[in-house]
Amino acid sequence: MRDSLDPTASEVEASIPDEGKTRKRPRPGERRLQILQVLAEMLQNPKGERVTTAALAAKIQVSEAALYRHFASKAQMFEGLISFIEQTVFSLINQINQKEESGLAQARGILQMLLFFAEKNPGMTRVLLGDALFQEDDRLQERITQVLDRVEASLKQALRIAQTQGGTWASIGQDEVSIRAAMLMSYVLGRWHRFARSGFKKLPTEASDISLRILLSE
Repeated sequence: MRDSLDPTASEVEASIPDEGKTRKRPRPGERRLQILQVLAEMLQNPKGERVTTAALAAKIQVSEAALYRHFASKAQMFEGLISFIEQTVFSLINQINQKEESGLAQARGILQMLLFFAEKNPGMTRVLLGDALFQEDDRLQERITQVLDRVEASLKQALRIAQTQGGTWASIGQDEVSIRAAMLMSYVLGRWHRFARSGFKKLPTEASDISLRILLSE
C-alpha cells in the first residue's frame, strides 16, 4: 500500500513550483502556497511554540503586510492547512476503498494511512491534534473536529462492510461497530499524541502492523 497510497513528505511542498534563480518574483498563487509550506514547516518545532505572523513573515523574508495580501487573517492560513489535510486524507481514503473490497482491509488501510500521513507531516500532526490551534480562532478547532468525525465515520463504514462479508464480524451488532470505530480513532489519536509529545521521535507507525492486527481481530 505504501508505494501507491502514502502521501509524499508534503503535498503542499510538492505543489510549489521551483522559483529558481531566473525569476525573482513568484507567479500568482505561488506565494500563497509558499506561506502554507513555511507555516507547516514551522509547526514542526519539537518545542511546540506558537507561530506568530511576525516570525512567519521573517522566515519567508517578506513583511507582515505581504502575508495579509494573500490571507485575510492568520486563521485563514490555518484554514488553508486544514483544507489541505482534509482533501489529502479523504482522497487517500477513497483510493483505499476503491482498491480493497474487504471491509477489514479498508479499515486497516485507512489506519495505516493516518499514521503514515502524520509521520511524514509532523507540523500537520499538531494541527490534527489541535495543539497548533490553541489560542487561535475557535472555529478552527471546530473545523478539525469535523474532519476527525468524518474519518471516524469512514472507519465505521468499513467495519459495517466487514459485517456483511461473513466470518466472525457478521455477529457484531451496530452499537458495537460504533464503539469499535471510536476505539480505532482513539488509537490513532494516541499514536499522534505520542509522536508530538516525543518531539516527533517516537514514530506513529512503530509496530503498527502488530497493533492493527490485534485491534481488528475478533
